[in-house]
Amino acid sequence: MSGADPHPWEGRELQELRRLLDEKKVTLGVLIRKMNTPGTPVYSHSENILPAAAILLTSFAAAVVIHRWLGGALLLAGCAWWWFRVRPAIRDAVMDRTTAHVLADPRNFDAQWARGTITLFARMPDGTERLARKRDDWRGYVRSFHEGS
Repeated sequence: MSGADPHPWEGRELQELRRLLDEKKVTLGVLIRKMNTPGTPVYSHSENILPAAAILLTSFAAAVVIHRWLGGALLLAGCAWWWFRVRPAIRDAVMDRTTAHVLADPRNFDAQWARGTITLFARMPDGTERLARKRDDWRGYVRSFHEGS
């Protein structure tokens, strides 16, 4: 291939990235904290606000109606429930929605790449690790997996 010839994957990088992800050759990393904020395309108000509101309202109602110790106990139990059940579910849901969003359209991928909310990682057969972040060219990273086909 001469310097003037285009790369065989030129213009098909997102399609090839999907294939590499399906084959588990590359892993897509998502910065959950950045993506799970209001204003991002994958943020869900109800998913983030309703569980916390339910915990607070239940504990407050129990403290006012029955006793403050019951309200405190319910608040503690609710926080444990949120930490061990709700938070991991939110994390997984944000990861799934982000993956679907960025792989749907190259413009979506470019926008999130520019914000620094996604990364690409690969562990090569020889044991070396390759990481691509915001400052790297994701298209070049994907094209580097081409093996002369």
